Amino acid sequence: MKSPVVAADVAPEPVVYGQSDRPPRGDYSRATADYTCPQNYAAYTPADHETYRKLYERQAALLPGLACDEFIRDLPLLGVKDRIPRFEEVNERLHKATGWEIVAVPGLIPEVPFFSLLAARKFPVTDWIRKPEEFDYIVEPDVFHDLFGHVPLLFNPIFADHMQEYGKGGLKAHRLDACELLSRLYWYTIEFGLIRQSDGLRAYGAGILSSGGELQHSVRSPEPQRLPLDIERVMRTRYKIDSYQQTYFVIDSFQELFDKTAPDFTPIYQRVKSLPELAAGA
Repeated sequence: MKSPVVAADVAPEPVVYGQSDRPPRGDYSRATADYTCPQNYAAYTPADHETYRKLYERQAALLPGLACDEFIRDLPLLGVKDRIPRFEEVNERLHKATGWEIVAVPGLIPEVPFFSLLAARKFPVTDWIRKPEEFDYIVEPDVFHDLFGHVPLLFNPIFADHMQEYGKGGLKAHRLDACELLSRLYWYTIEFGLIRQSDGLRAYGAGILSSGGELQHSVRSPEPQRLPLDIERVMRTRYKIDSYQQTYFVIDSFQELFDKTAPDFTPIYQRVKSLPELAAGA
């Protein structure tokens, strides 16, 4: 998809990725031209903090035997569990560990601002939190998904470097009209990737790790297919954002993920564009 051009005096517009019937949400009037905004911490209600606490408690209890070792090790570095963390508090530890920081955004943002932030080692975190009635499932990423699901692995040096290189590659993909292909790689690795450890299959994708149901489904259910990570296969495969995945791609280490995404994707984009797309679960 094409990224909109955002003028300095025009409020950024929300965007939608993947296939969904629901419109995006978030107060984009708060955002600057690069889609970042201050974390409006005072706007969180006691109910918001309680929702975060309950989500954290539920997901943390599900992690043993399902989440990868690196994620479980670094999760405590988020800090507080009983309230929504202040981003500046997380950044004190994160920047010291890998040179990354988190920045607030009102919701989903277009490719170019997203890639630009990643390339600068800045991870965009949606600052609103889901409603109690959305406790078990939410389509758009909220502050819990982004913080709990994504940020712990940014404390891992190899994964953190991979994320920055993904951002740089995204800016190149935009110039080559290949953002949709690269977004599929993000979806099937960073959001819904699996990793094979010595003691079995585990999840490392943020969309899995922040989901009460998909964590068990992705690792233990016999229903989905699980394939070795193949870049061209991933880029040919469409995805849906409002249901459990039917296909997962598996790596053996974060070094493998870094190495497989290091080469120039230009010839891969050219080949994939000449091939038919594959439906999610094909």
